[in-house]
Amino acid sequence: MRLAVTVLSAAALAAATPLSAKVAESSATGFSTQDMADVAATPMETWLALIRPGAWWTDAHTWSGDAGNMSLTPQAGGCFCERVPGEDRPDGFSLDGSVQHMTVIQAYPLKALRMRGGLGPLQGEPATGVLTISLEEIKGGTRIRWEYVVGGYMRYEVPTIAKAVDGVMSQQLASLRDHLGALAGEATPDRGSDEREAGEEPSIESQIDALQDTE
Repeated sequence: MRLAVTVLSAAALAAATPLSAKVAESSATGFSTQDMADVAATPMETWLALIRPGAWWTDAHTWSGDAGNMSLTPQAGGCFCERVPGEDRPDGFSLDGSVQHMTVIQAYPLKALRMRGGLGPLQGEPATGVLTISLEEIKGGTRIRWEYVVGGYMRYEVPTIAKAVDGVMSQQLASLRDHLGALAGEATPDRGSDEREAGEEPSIESQIDALQDTE
C-alpha cells in the first residue's frame, strides 16, 4: 500500500509540471531517475516511434556509433538490441557483433513499455535496472514518462553515476520529443549548460569522469 501511495504521489508531482528530469532517489544500493515530456503526437504515433529507437536514439550513446543499428521487439522477451557491423579488413573478412541493451518484460501498446537491463557502463556491472516508459493521452498530444530504477552492486559512486545516467536518459527523451515534435507551450529540455549537436554529445563514461573530477 505504501508503495502504491509513493508511486501515485510521484505521478501527481510529475503531472504538475510540463517537463521534468531528476534523480528521484539515491542510496548505497541504487538509484532511480524520472523524466517526462509532452509531445504533439497521438499515443499511437508515440508508441510507433518509441519502438523504432533507430530513428531517434542518439548516435553518441550507442556501441556502434550509429543509432540506425538499434532495434526493439515490443513483446515479452523481446530484445532492445544493437548490431555492431564488422570492421573492414585487408582480407575482406569481417564479423558483425551485437549488443543486448535491455529485455522487454512488459509491452502494453499505446500505454506502457517496461524493459530490464543495465544501460551503458552498467552493462559491465552486476547491478541491473528496470526502465518503465508510460504514455498518457493529454489535450493536444501525449505525455511520456520514463522511470529507470537501478539496484545492486556496482563499481561506481552511486551519486556520480546516478547524475550521469539521468543526464543520458534526459537526452534520449529530448531526442524522442524532437523527433515527434514538442507540444506547443512546452519548454525545451535542459540538455546541459553547453549545448551540443546530436553527434557531439559526451559518452556516459566521459560524463562520469567529468563529475568525478569535480568532487
